[in-house]
Amino acid sequence: MAVRLVKSSWWVDFRHEYVRYRKRSPENSRAGANAYEATLRHRLSRGETLGAKKTEEHTFAKFADAWFNGYVITNNKPSEQRQKRFVLRTSLVPFFGRMHLSAISRRDIELFKAREQRRGLSNKTINNKLAILRKCLATAYDWEVMQTAPPPIRQLKCPPPKTDFLTSEEAERLLAHAEGVAHEMILLALRTGMRQGEIRGLQWEAIDWENRILTVRHSLCDYPKSLTSPKSNRERHVPIADDLYDILRERRKSTGYVFTHQRGGPFSQFSHLRVLRSAQQRAGLRKIGWHTLRHTFATHLAGKVPLRTVQELLGHSTITMTMRYSHVSAENLRSAIALLSSRTSQPLRWATGGQPEAVSANDRTNAL
Repeated sequence: MAVRLVKSSWWVDFRHEYVRYRKRSPENSRAGANAYEATLRHRLSRGETLGAKKTEEHTFAKFADAWFNGYVITNNKPSEQRQKRFVLRTSLVPFFGRMHLSAISRRDIELFKAREQRRGLSNKTINNKLAILRKCLATAYDWEVMQTAPPPIRQLKCPPPKTDFLTSEEAERLLAHAEGVAHEMILLALRTGMRQGEIRGLQWEAIDWENRILTVRHSLCDYPKSLTSPKSNRERHVPIADDLYDILRERRKSTGYVFTHQRGGPFSQFSHLRVLRSAQQRAGLRKIGWHTLRHTFATHLAGKVPLRTVQELLGHSTITMTMRYSHVSAENLRSAIALLSSRTSQPLRWATGGQPEAVSANDRTNAL
């Protein structure tokens, strides 16, 4: 945008040879600003200096550092900061670093996508990097460091994510081969759908024993080993199932972490996974993670209650994320197909209103 209206005043705002020029138009109208811009560009083309304040536009590498320190650290959780720092350092800055922000084009972005594919990265991983690039460039434009609007970024097509979950029999087998605190954590995951960080960070104060409600308000982050808010910064309330309530009440405390290791501290992400893998191996199950138990909770619940309820219990920010659990189980599919070959099923005939209706045995006899 070469001319813009800022607080009732028309401004000329354009870039010439990677230098940004901003100046209030003497004639306060769009037409006057356009004419003033043409005059300024003509003077620059003849080698004249405008005598106005000019701002040299940043390279991507320079702005990425300022963006990380001024935006990412302020607005993102430690785990997100770590991810974005890694992507900037290993992918985005090496490719776009020397380019001026406004010089980054659609073609450059497509070349970046092609390079990442040649490196063997999945489309999902590349899309995650593109999302960081898009936010970085959008912030540069919002901060008026980038004179032109960022180019549109088209994400790559990805196959639907696979959702692994345990059957009811597999879940019972896993519980049967877990003991002590491992059994409690697995049962909690299966009955509440909590994320692994939320389980590790669960505090006794979060349990309302009278109303049998568990409030998910914290997640334990290994970087920098502190409690943060749950994903999407949403606090949610989950009713406690009877079997889970009875087990937790037996060792009820007033404060502290609900689940601790032998030395008394909370589980790290690695030790937490090791506890689950140990129970999984004893149960003879395939390799699973804690998120598999979250998928199990959601999948078994989705066929029994509205998806909006599942969304609230899982803490999803949008219903789109919950829709992945709306699939029909194999058992229900077999039951539906079995109706076609059932001896008790009746053939259909079309009624006057265009709706099918059952044909009785007497009707079939009369027709013969």
